[in-house]
Amino acid sequence: MAAVTCGLMLGACQADKDRPIDRFDLITRHNIHVTQLDTLASLSVGNGEFAYTVDVTGAQSFPEYYAKGIPLGTQSQWGWHSFPNPEGYRFEESLRDYPFHGRQVSYAVQPKFPPRDVAAVNYIRSNPHRLHLGNIGLDLYLSDGRKAQPEDITDIDQTLNLWTGEIVSNFCVEGVPVHVSTVCHQEQDIVALKVTSKLINMGQLKFNIRFPYPTGAHADDASDWNSIDKHASYLVANGAHEAVIRHVLDTTSYCVSCFWDANASLQEEAPHYFVLTPLPTESIAFSCKFTPKLPGQNVPTYGAVKKSSTDKWLAYWTEGGAIDFKGSTDPRAAELERRMVLSEYLMAIQCAGSMPPQETGLTYNSWYGKFHLEMHWWHAVHFALWNHIEQLEKSLGWYEKVAARARKTAERQGYEGLRWQKMTDPTGEDAPSSVGSFLIWQQPHYIYFAELCYRAHPDEATLAKYQDLLFETAEFMASFAENGYDSIQDRYVLGPGLIPAQECYNSSETFNPPFELAYWRWGLSTAQTWRERLNLPRDERWDRILAKLSDLPVRDGVYLGAESTPYGYTRRTHVHDHPVVFAAYGYLPQQGNIDTTIMNNTFNLIWDIWQWGNTWGWDFPMTAMTATRLGHPEKAIDALFMNPATNTYLINGHNYQDKRLRLYLPGNGSLLTALAMMCGGYDGCTVPYPGIPKNGKWKVKCENIQPMP
Repeated sequence: MAAVTCGLMLGACQADKDRPIDRFDLITRHNIHVTQLDTLASLSVGNGEFAYTVDVTGAQSFPEYYAKGIPLGTQSQWGWHSFPNPEGYRFEESLRDYPFHGRQVSYAVQPKFPPRDVAAVNYIRSNPHRLHLGNIGLDLYLSDGRKAQPEDITDIDQTLNLWTGEIVSNFCVEGVPVHVSTVCHQEQDIVALKVTSKLINMGQLKFNIRFPYPTGAHADDASDWNSIDKHASYLVANGAHEAVIRHVLDTTSYCVSCFWDANASLQEEAPHYFVLTPLPTESIAFSCKFTPKLPGQNVPTYGAVKKSSTDKWLAYWTEGGAIDFKGSTDPRAAELERRMVLSEYLMAIQCAGSMPPQETGLTYNSWYGKFHLEMHWWHAVHFALWNHIEQLEKSLGWYEKVAARARKTAERQGYEGLRWQKMTDPTGEDAPSSVGSFLIWQQPHYIYFAELCYRAHPDEATLAKYQDLLFETAEFMASFAENGYDSIQDRYVLGPGLIPAQECYNSSETFNPPFELAYWRWGLSTAQTWRERLNLPRDERWDRILAKLSDLPVRDGVYLGAESTPYGYTRRTHVHDHPVVFAAYGYLPQQGNIDTTIMNNTFNLIWDIWQWGNTWGWDFPMTAMTATRLGHPEKAIDALFMNPATNTYLINGHNYQDKRLRLYLPGNGSLLTALAMMCGGYDGCTVPYPGIPKNGKWKVKCENIQPMP
């Protein structure tokens, strides 16, 4: 991918303009510093496939205390579990037929009766669920023998060094200092800690490894500490400096392999509770490797894990894109840069894996740990724009693995091609939902992803790699549009039989939402471009649909939320949730059927009347993207700093939503996507830094930022 370097240097000298961004200074000035006990300030290390989240001790010492904050999770891409199914519940029990366009179409939904089907759907939705693999914490003791509690931890001074991926935690227990370094291997699922303290010599500091049973709950830390009889954990090897523990839950099992560099012994002190007790020393390093099978090699030392972390993060920060707001006088610039840098870190450790991530990443479970394919765009597109295309590509192989299920869904509903899942899991099974099953805006994502890959690698190998699934994706889109052909007006209609990205609509009534219409047009047009690149003739069917696809619905000079709601924005039920009409021109480039004057009118109306307190974290960057394309950079910045709770960014960079979703990674990903457009521009844009105000208050540089389509 060709590097793009640009700069907006208001009042700066030429020498400064030509000087590269000091990447080390840019990143490290946003190192996270925690000085008090705060359950929303948990910090994580990870590698995209595995993450480990810690409290102020640099370990997972107080998981119950943090459970309602940012929980102390240890999660991986491979760690999933299903409860036993003695009742033999089947996916087919969720299916119901709906009369759309003169035929019956089968959808997997959440019935309210009979009881058997309700129980079946509840089981299917919650299984499989992502596992919390176990806690690695510190057992800290007071001088009187009692275990230390969170309030006993004093003199807290904890720092996440973003440049190296190391968490350094300093604190005291009864005045005795403890120093902990926490790092994660970047190629293996390994966390390593090095602890230095006189408490070890005093017998008041030990390591613990604890295993919970899963809760299977919709959103929680996935830790049931009370069901000790439902699972088993035991030592399968135990030596002077290493051990292996196996954890068995129903038909799921995995191993934790441990290595320590000082004299110590590992014993099971209670069911699922293992303690490593060091002999007198003032420093000990401890590494733990999580694997779905028995390990076949030794566990790397703390030093090797730290080197892996340091080397990989150096490459990440120096090879990727960068945006620097240093020197700006707008008081919001420093905070915007902080959110940006911390989002880069969080997305790399939480979302750069071999499968699409759940909305809470690898920290704790939301929607049972399953992922939502309509959110994959927000999770992944920024990687390409920030010159990390390889991190997007990692997750695209999963689509190949689950294509058969997507094809089966399309066939069951009477369509051609692949109908991509909404809420799903590693197997690709579609979770029943009375809303999610009717969404369609995830469908063109694969085409968008493939197009970004081609922009990064415009060669025959890329075309060959993605063409089959891309064309089958387009086939479903064409088939879905044909199903809604309106012979009276000689046009193709999307819906009924859909719920738009703004989810407050009825599937049986809704048709022609503007974003989905625009995305259908962009997706089919791009698929035709791929055929031309491959020296294939244009698909006549796709061209016919493109020629007669409905225009975006308009009334009183503004785009409607859907053609099926001709009363416009006069009903409060349709001025909350996502203002996704913006995405038709912002998220997507201008197309022939989009009138910028009408979109500008729409933007101004929605800006004034929307219930911004009833929105989600990605709505604000999406709004900024539309403002940027419309030429309103001041509004773009204002959108990023709207004050609803869902636009909160915690000290650790997480986008807080509410008590259920204390972190929400689509918010972080959308922020990076918006900033890439605002600073790096988009195809056909001739204005430098189109989303940055030209008022003399912003001093901006960017490097290696790729333009959006």
